[in-house]
Amino acid sequence: MQKKINHLQLLPLSKAMDLFHKFMNTVAPPTSLFLLLLFLLFKFLLSILRSFFCENVAGKVVLITGASSGIGEHLAYEYAKRGACLVLVARREKRLREVANRARAFGSPDVVVVCADVSKVDDCKRTIDEAMNHFGRLDYLVNNAGIISVCMLEDSPEITNFKPVMDINFWGSVYTTYFAAPHLRKSKGKIVVIASSAGWVPVPRMSIYNASKAALISFYETLRNEFWPDIRITIVTPGFVESEMTQGKYLTKEGVMGIDQELRDVKLLSPLNIPMQLSNLRFLFLFLFLFFWLNSFHVGGQVQVSAVPVVSADGTAKAVVDSACRGDRYLTVPWWFGVTFLWKMFSPEVLDWFLRLLYVTGPGISERDAISKKILELTGAKKFLYPASIQSPELKAD
Repeated sequence: MQKKINHLQLLPLSKAMDLFHKFMNTVAPPTSLFLLLLFLLFKFLLSILRSFFCENVAGKVVLITGASSGIGEHLAYEYAKRGACLVLVARREKRLREVANRARAFGSPDVVVVCADVSKVDDCKRTIDEAMNHFGRLDYLVNNAGIISVCMLEDSPEITNFKPVMDINFWGSVYTTYFAAPHLRKSKGKIVVIASSAGWVPVPRMSIYNASKAALISFYETLRNEFWPDIRITIVTPGFVESEMTQGKYLTKEGVMGIDQELRDVKLLSPLNIPMQLSNLRFLFLFLFLFFWLNSFHVGGQVQVSAVPVVSADGTAKAVVDSACRGDRYLTVPWWFGVTFLWKMFSPEVLDWFLRLLYVTGPGISERDAISKKILELTGAKKFLYPASIQSPELKAD
């Protein structure tokens, strides 16, 4: 009898909650949309105002991981031009010293070279310790170090071969941030994170790399709340940028670093995968439009560059430093790559369908026979779309 009474007493509360949720389902979407539009207008005006009050980094201490090549190297030069003191971190000491010498020539008053592997927690601690011992302060931490892997998950002979991708791309940033955080709090410093638009575009053959970049974005979005207001964070999601990745360097399924420029030029699409519906003329036009539009997606790395213009590393570095000095929360380079996020948010089914169509080959079909690679070979577009630095398979000497 008591249980029956309790059940009856809960009925009015249950109906009230149902009414509340119905009310919120009706009111919350339009209200949120209206408030969002107002906030975007305010944010736009604020961004214009911030552009007139960029931070002066002269004399400040900037630590950059992965500074021996690519974006990291050119970030060192950009900060050097603005008079910042540098701590350059990477595994290749000879390359680091060459970058350090150029940074000094560009105007950096003091450059420290630290040979370290960010996938090792002890190396990350030593890196921060050496920076503090030399300069006594730390103002900027730029987490840039990263590698890329290319393989269908089921094609891997040993799944642990891809562990270095997460160790370097994600944990390497976590380790350095952990040891740098107390010093950045004292200086009211900033963290710059070089993630990737691959963090939201689920391109086949890049699953581990994509996951590492998605993890970075989520991690630093959370830290932004934990570190507020002492440490500001700028998350960068680049497109295709001149680097060793776009030159063809990647982690193979055997777990070793290699370079393969043929794979770079591939969009994993085979004519045998094109559905029979293409006989419909309207569908054909739609397919061709979306094919060339999706060709412009940044998918995380060099294996699927195809017929897409590659952004210069120095231009990207300048945009990153400008953004961090303004105090921006996010930066996508080039800016228009941000439309991929809108497709991910509002039409994920369409995005997934075309990614499968364009990037996944059928059984027994080599990815090297993809249509986009043939386009590059027939038109010679690679000469115009790729910077000279990534057209050669020769990497810079270690």
